[in-house]
Formats: sequence, structure tokens, C-alpha cells
Amino acid sequence: MKIGAMNGALLLVSVLAFAAQAQTAPNSSQNSGAGNNSSSISAANNSTYVIGPEDTLHIAVWKEPDLTATLPVRSDGKISMPLLNDVQAAGLTPMQLGDSITEKLKKYVTDPRVTVVVTGMNSQRIYVLGEVLHSGAMTLTPNMTVLQALATAGFTQFANTKGIYVLRNDNGKQNKIPVNYKQLIKGNAQNVSLKPGDTIVVP
Repeated sequence: MKIGAMNGALLLVSVLAFAAQAQTAPNSSQNSGAGNNSSSISAANNSTYVIGPEDTLHIAVWKEPDLTATLPVRSDGKISMPLLNDVQAAGLTPMQLGDSITEKLKKYVTDPRVTVVVTGMNSQRIYVLGEVLHSGAMTLTPNMTVLQALATAGFTQFANTKGIYVLRNDNGKQNKIPVNYKQLIKGNAQNVSLKPGDTIVVP
């Protein structure tokens, strides 16, 4: 009887352990998914991202809830903040803007501590034109390639995949970069990394 009771106890422990593992597994996958979804925003808040018009910023001032807000960057490149009125944001990195706001707030707040987070990357755009299902402007995500953009845009039945090209402005000069789509999907051609303002043309 003692051996049977021990076997029963071991079985119960095994069942409980399996149940606990089953409960934690979904949470792990959810956390992994959340990390993937936030990758673009994380890239927008590194030391090299330059804020532009139509971006959305969260300005947090420590212990100053009245000065903490989520603000759009206007077309003139500025944001409007309490006490400071208009503040230039476009052309600066989040860290540079945080330093600028900190200096301006010193007139009104003792030892201000400012954090700037880009919550919407709307200024970085590319354009897709021609025989595609979804033409027009597209938000440029970090490290986005021409193949990723084409996958999002899709082709119409009339698309000439042999004649695809990217138009890019370099120092005021427009360059035409041919895209060999068939070789690209086979991994035999360079997958062009896109830059803000690029236009993909699908004839």
C-alpha cells in the first residue's frame, strides 16, 4: 500500500508540473510576439533616427504630469508644449530633442528630466507606382527592402516584373536602379535596401 501511495503521489506531481508548463507556454509566445511588433519603434528610438514631420512623439517629464504628453510633429517640423510653446523637433534625434527640451524647461522646472520616445514613424515614406494592387505612399520600416515593399504592394495581372526599377534622388540627381525580380526571389540578385523618398515603379 505504501508503494502504491508513493506512485500515486508521483503521478499527481507529474500532472501538476505538466499543467504549469502548459500555462506558461502561451505567455512566452505572447511576449515573443510583442517583441517583434515593437522592433520598428525600438529602431526609431536609437541614436541615429532623425525625427521628421508627421511623426508622433511621447514627451515624458519626470514628476511633471502636466508637461507629459503624446504630440504630433507638425508639417513645419515643430511640436507645441506647455510653457515652451513651439519647439523644433524635425531634424533632431530623440536624444537631441530631449536635451533641447531639458535646457528650455530649466527656466520653469527644477532639475527637469525629459525622455522622448517616437511612437509613430510617419515621416519616413516610400512610394510604389504602376501595376500594383496597392499604389501610393508606404511607411518605410527599418531595413526595409524592395522585395518587402513589393510583397506588400502586390502585382496586378498586367505587371511586367522584368521592368521594375527604383527611382532615388541622390544630392538632387535622380538615379534609376533596375530590379531583377525573378533573380531576386531566387536569391541571385541584390535586394536593394530602400531609403526615404524612394519610388518603386512597376510597369
